[in-house]
Parts: sequence; C-alpha cells; structure tokens
Amino acid sequence: MEKVAFAADHAGYELKEILKQYMVDKGYEVVDYGTFSTDSCDYADFAHPAAEAVEKGECDFGIAMCGSGNGIGITLNKHQGIRAGLAWMEDLADLAKRHNNANFLVLPARFIATDLAKKIVDAYLDAPFEGGRHQRRIDKIPVK
Repeated sequence: MEKVAFAADHAGYELKEILKQYMVDKGYEVVDYGTFSTDSCDYADFAHPAAEAVEKGECDFGIAMCGSGNGIGITLNKHQGIRAGLAWMEDLADLAKRHNNANFLVLPARFIATDLAKKIVDAYLDAPFEGGRHQRRIDKIPVK
C-alpha cells in the first residue's frame, strides 16, 4: 500500500480532509502532517515535515494545498528531493507527473471545487512518468 503525505494550511484544511478520505477509499495509506484546523497558521510548518517524509522514503508522494497553492508549493520545492507541481486543472496534474515526475501534487484550495480537486488527483495518479528526455531534465534540477 502506497503512503501519501498530506500538508495544508488553514485555507487548505477542509479540502485536505476531503481528499484524505478520498485517498483512503482508493486504497492509499494517508499520513497527515497538518494543519489540523482552520485556525490561521503558516504553511511552511507543515510543508517541511511532509517534504522530508517523501525525501526519506517514508511516504511515496504527497498532496499539499494552501489558498493559492503557491506558498506551500514554493516551500516544498526548497527541498532538493522534491518536485512539487501546482495544478488547477487535470491536464496540469497529468503533465506534472508525465514530464516532471512530480512527487508532490499542489492544489489551490481557494480556487477549485471539491469535485475538480478529485479529478485533478485522479489525473495525477493515473499519469505515468515518461522518462527519456524528461529524466535528463529532472537530473539537472538539484543544486549541487
């Protein structure tokens, strides 16, 4: 059973809770790194532990969200082993996996409906990484 790390701030909390159950229903094990309420908080407090779990192999991939998706995505991408892709439509999630082998899907919680969020997650999950020229590009991402 694959493990998925979840992280969100207060703006993403409600969508996170819905998507956690959605992933459990699909047969995934969920590890929730917070937040655990709609109280105002800082996305970095949850993004960093979730990113570290994926980097260490404790989780297979992650799903994260904040209001726009930008803040939490920027934070996740500070980690050398993370490739977080922001998606607000299915095609972007598909390409994030196919071309970038994104190991975090990032969602803009304030800008997408729950049904669309589920479709975006499905597109991400269903997309295979294409490798080839894309792997060559991914190999050039880490700062040495």
